[in-house]
Amino acid sequence: MKKRLIYVFTNAAKNGQTLNTITSAIAAKRARHLGILDWLRKSSEPVLPERVSQAIRDQEDATERLIGWVQLTVVVTFGGLYFAAPKVFSEDVDFAPVPWALAIYLVLTVIRIVWAHKTRLPSWSLAVSVFFDMTLLMVLIWSFHLQYEQPASFYLKAPTLLYVFIFIALRALRFEARFVLLAGIAAAAGWGILILYVIKVDPVDTMITRDYVQYMTSNSILLGAEFDKIISILVVAVILAVALRRGRALLVRSVSEGLAAKELSRFFAPEIAAKITAADQGVAAGTGEMRQAAIVNLDMRGFTRMASQEEPSVVMGVLAEYQQRMVPLIQRHGGSIDKFMGDGIMATFGASAPSETFAADAMRALDDVAAASIRWHSEREAAGEYCPEINGSVATGQILFGAVGDETRLEYTVIGDAVNLSAKLEKFNKKAGTRLIADAETYHLALEQGYVPTNGDKRSLPAAEVDGISQPLDLVVVSD
Repeated sequence: MKKRLIYVFTNAAKNGQTLNTITSAIAAKRARHLGILDWLRKSSEPVLPERVSQAIRDQEDATERLIGWVQLTVVVTFGGLYFAAPKVFSEDVDFAPVPWALAIYLVLTVIRIVWAHKTRLPSWSLAVSVFFDMTLLMVLIWSFHLQYEQPASFYLKAPTLLYVFIFIALRALRFEARFVLLAGIAAAAGWGILILYVIKVDPVDTMITRDYVQYMTSNSILLGAEFDKIISILVVAVILAVALRRGRALLVRSVSEGLAAKELSRFFAPEIAAKITAADQGVAAGTGEMRQAAIVNLDMRGFTRMASQEEPSVVMGVLAEYQQRMVPLIQRHGGSIDKFMGDGIMATFGASAPSETFAADAMRALDDVAAASIRWHSEREAAGEYCPEINGSVATGQILFGAVGDETRLEYTVIGDAVNLSAKLEKFNKKAGTRLIADAETYHLALEQGYVPTNGDKRSLPAAEVDGISQPLDLVVVSD
């Protein structure tokens, strides 16, 4: 390396090049080398968020553990076949390399499995593993002429060379082209060294022939046939590497989209997120479906007043605590959160996916909300902290469930009389002095769908005058 640098600088000086020109040329050459190395290291991946990169690393770690177990299966299988099969060499032979090779490979494979389960394997260890696999295999093949007491060219006919493709294929499990290429290059180089050994071991007789029949029926070697093996190894490695570059791009996209879908489910109800990600065609504004559904609205009475008087951190803390308690109760009974409106929560039952028990599920959710709100109020009161009362309502009917917005911003929503009625009933709680309320039609539908009221039948409010509703309504009090 030092001589090459001296040559470069001397040559440049003779040609009148400046130091800047020389260093620029070296930097450019280094950049080209790094570009090749980068191609070998990863398939042209975009700069990924750390969470995506971590998910891919987790996949790679899992793959390394899988590779270790596959290697263990291979060595145990071949070991069993070796010891079970009748021996085809003389029992008087002094050297039997196969048991030694299998034992060494077994020990190192176990070490690899333990290491992979304890921590992430560094890249250098994977490269060393590739070289060791191929070196062990080539040394094993080389030893066959000693074991069978034949000329060195004898081992070139060994079918054990086919195991090379097993080692190359194992590296393909990781979806990294660099290790497949490394395995192919190591195997090709190893076989080339074995060929050179055969030619050079006996200066008097190189064992080379040009007669194919003689090659097939004797210990002579046909260089063309041996080069065919090297070319086949390299071509298989290159084809797998190209396939893996494409496959890794799909892996990155799959992991990215999987994490995106997971994040999406935090902003949408899981049912809606699943509907978006599983759609055969892209979701477009103006598409919708008519459904029979229940609409639940929850709100905190007195929250607006508290928000104007307390510190922002206190306000947001109460809001977060309220949502963390109520949302799981809704989802537990099959409800989907349609939207958060300040301290309000709007949920649907049977809108995003058809349901035969939407009314019963909504009523069960309100019962749980009633119990949870009492507990929450008691806990905050015991701690000397203010806790707003929770109002809620449920109404049922035919609704339109679909996407609204434009190409840049879409939102799934529900439209219909039941939506408006639920919102008006929620506000009616303050006038009626109740906390959770339902219209009588919804209540009776829930009973038909299998709903069993807690603490017996609910109290009725016949012919109630609800603001915004032209006709009096029969209501049912879910919780006072």
